Amino acid sequence: MDTIASLFSFITTPVSWVIVQFHSMYGAIFGPDTGWAWGLSIVSLVVLIRICLIPLFVKQIKSTRNMQALQPKMKAIQERYKSDKQRQSEEMMKLYKETGTNPLSSCLPILAQSPFFFALYRVLSSIANGQTIGVINEDLLASARQAHIFGAPLAAKFTDSAEKVASLGASLTDVRIVTAIMIVMMSASQFFTQRQLMMKNVDLSVKTPYMQQQKMLMYIFPLIFAGMGINFPVGVLVYWLTTNLWTMGQQMYVINQNPTPGSKAQDAYLQRLLKSVTHSGEVKGRRRKNIVKVIVAKGSDRNENERRFFVGLSKAGFAAQADGTVIKSDTIVAEAEGGAAARRQQPKRQTKAQRQSSGAQQPVAKDSEEGSEPAADEATPAPSLEKKPQGSATTEAKGEAQGDKPQRGSRANSGGSRQGKSGQGQRKGQQRPKHPSSKK
Repeated sequence: MDTIASLFSFITTPVSWVIVQFHSMYGAIFGPDTGWAWGLSIVSLVVLIRICLIPLFVKQIKSTRNMQALQPKMKAIQERYKSDKQRQSEEMMKLYKETGTNPLSSCLPILAQSPFFFALYRVLSSIANGQTIGVINEDLLASARQAHIFGAPLAAKFTDSAEKVASLGASLTDVRIVTAIMIVMMSASQFFTQRQLMMKNVDLSVKTPYMQQQKMLMYIFPLIFAGMGINFPVGVLVYWLTTNLWTMGQQMYVINQNPTPGSKAQDAYLQRLLKSVTHSGEVKGRRRKNIVKVIVAKGSDRNENERRFFVGLSKAGFAAQADGTVIKSDTIVAEAEGGAAARRQQPKRQTKAQRQSSGAQQPVAKDSEEGSEPAADEATPAPSLEKKPQGSATTEAKGEAQGDKPQRGSRANSGGSRQGKSGQGQRKGQQRPKHPSSKK
């Protein structure tokens, strides 16, 4: 362990120097031997480190989003080359290169923060063991050993014995209560941070194994930190709890201001933006204009949240432009109102009883239409039951009007057939002509 500590002496010395500088500032306010002075020194160290890691955090956010967007393509490559692992790796690397994605970028903040975490752990362990380290001399060591946070020494751990805790001027009960509360808060903040990322800032339209893995880690990581926390000194728990709270607040800000496309956070953001545009009549802020500009450039590739945003703009009478601004348009309002009126004028659905009653009335109407056909042909005289001579002009005119060629000896019969068609109860068809030699 001493060999590893000597290898990391290049980082333990700067960390101890930063703590001493903050301690001198807070010691002038709260007293040099108080837990507030040393505890706030550790918190300030965390804030300073996380401010320096903001560029890496931005890269982590971009890498995480790129990895989420590439999951369907990665799954397709795995299915296509599942029997050729080498070709599968080559295609994966080619995909990363084309999209500019680095899978390790999501781990950069944790990797960059690990040396500082290890250095702080070494500094606090040395204080617990009564050893000087870095720029912490004998006087500062004695001051740090007297500092307590809510009755628990900075160098005490949950697993320490009663004798060791008593040597630091505290009781075992106080140490375990304080450390247990801090471990629970550390694990809860880790869980909430991961849950916030999974529930609000993930594209729900894409279901990939990556999402399932993140969901499992959401439950596994808090348990891991809870198991490790019982072996951390109180000062390290203060450091880890502070960095978890910083991560949670930083991630909450990113989710609210720059959400992942297709996520619930994006829907909430676009609804807030729509309300602001409707109220003020313009897109305020360069960042908001860039977001609208990107959505306009997508065209038909917009997701459901973005399409809903554009529909809301149209109903409010605005049209988004390519430069991220909006303009007022009366045509859009008229089209939106016309579409709403067309939707309101749609016929109502009929009940089953109404459909049956309308169906029963249809045959009656049909019969009335059929009964009105003869009335429409009132100019045509009704056929008479009296026998007319064969050369009657009326019969010939009727035959020519119906398109039939007049034949000798059949004109009277054709008149009889029309009588059969029009009259009810009469025999249909032509009657057999009588033989000339038969007697009447």
